[in-house]
Amino acid sequence: MANHTVIVTGGSSGIGRAICEHYLAINYRVLNLARRPLVIESPNLHNFSIDLSDRHATAALARTICASYNVDTLVHNAGLIRSAPLDEVQLDDLDYLCNVHLATGITLLQACLPNMKQHGYGRVVLISTRAVQGMHGRTNYAATKAAMIAQARTWAIELGGFGITVNSVAPGPIQATEMFHRVFAEGDPKIDGIGQGLPVGRVGSPDDVARAVLFFSSEENQFITGQNLFVCGGASLGGLSLS
Repeated sequence: MANHTVIVTGGSSGIGRAICEHYLAINYRVLNLARRPLVIESPNLHNFSIDLSDRHATAALARTICASYNVDTLVHNAGLIRSAPLDEVQLDDLDYLCNVHLATGITLLQACLPNMKQHGYGRVVLISTRAVQGMHGRTNYAATKAAMIAQARTWAIELGGFGITVNSVAPGPIQATEMFHRVFAEGDPKIDGIGQGLPVGRVGSPDDVARAVLFFSSEENQFITGQNLFVCGGASLGGLSLS
């Protein structure tokens, strides 16, 4: 029997996949909300196909899931960039990212709250980005991901009295993800150059981020809330160029 049930958004590849794998390894029931399924053989994995930009569909699925499962952990990982320099930024893209990054977290947590409050326990982790500190072409992405950090801090204040902690994780350059390899093909020598420019001397992996998520969501970490953890190899200490 699974000890906990976690919703993970965007859990089919990259960072999301690693997060799901790490939860499955410690006997969580994992509910993956994504456009396509996570292909792993496990009785504790349940896939739900959803376009998270669709607010009404997301709300309906959230109600259905929370009526069937006692969800006590929520990891909102799904995201996308829609990169553009300022003079080409589209407000339709901003609306889209607000739906995926911001509205989805609100909708899912609202659905999970009755169970979390009833049991006096909950763990929420929002996946932001190092780009909140500024990066070329990331107007909409950085703004909405920065807002997720603000959401986490606000919810931490509101929900701490119910035994619910809320934190955020901000990854830096993470290879083996679709976002990263849309910019750099696998094996591109520039990847090593980016890593050498970081204090730790390498780019990150999805497992690096997953371990931070599990740290925040463990039962034992009940005194850590409202915090943002950069998992970036030191990229948050200064400028980061992906060129």
